[in-house]
Amino acid sequence: MSSDDLDALALLHDPVRRSLYAVVAARGGDVGRGEAAEAAGVSRTLAGHHLDKLVEAGLLESGFRPQEKKGPGSGRPAKVYRRARGERSVSLPPRDYAALASVLAGVVDALGAEEQAEQAARAAGARMAGKHAGEPVGQVLEARGYEPYEEGGALRLRNCPFHVLAEEQPLLVCSMNLALCQGLLEGLGDDPARAALDPRPGECCVTLKQTDIDIEGG
Repeated sequence: MSSDDLDALALLHDPVRRSLYAVVAARGGDVGRGEAAEAAGVSRTLAGHHLDKLVEAGLLESGFRPQEKKGPGSGRPAKVYRRARGERSVSLPPRDYAALASVLAGVVDALGAEEQAEQAARAAGARMAGKHAGEPVGQVLEARGYEPYEEGGALRLRNCPFHVLAEEQPLLVCSMNLALCQGLLEGLGDDPARAALDPRPGECCVTLKQTDIDIEGG
């Protein structure tokens, strides 16, 4: 655990900053100050102050986009925000599970044991489903950090919980992630064939064909 990570995450203790961060993260792209302020229920000035603090801490990134309106001031670009690509984590005492997972992924690759790894991942997904019996699949995926959202008749996953490993071993990790999601669906009494690989830059590689899913579980 680094002091920078701790300091950055401590900023989210403030409810306004936490709300603004959640708004930006949920949009999955560039969000203007006005958009974020309205969604969080605060003034544009206050939103800008807190958003810039989150940028300074490395939790958000900022940029500019041209104004769409015409007339005076139309040439002035608008400041926008997006979730930072980096990761922050806090563990007391310090742990480094990612390093061990990276080693194990390398061993699987070296031994050519991808099929066994996929079988183990599918079994793990089924066990995971046992902890969420009766819950809608979208709600379960939300709880597991996938950040699901509906688009074009599918349930896409904005976040990859295994991002660091997926960068190192994309074929292995994505195939295991797919098997994990299939096992989860099967364990929840759903059709595992709904899960398929459909990678999109900056998102999880797995997509679920949509039926009648309520992400909030209502």
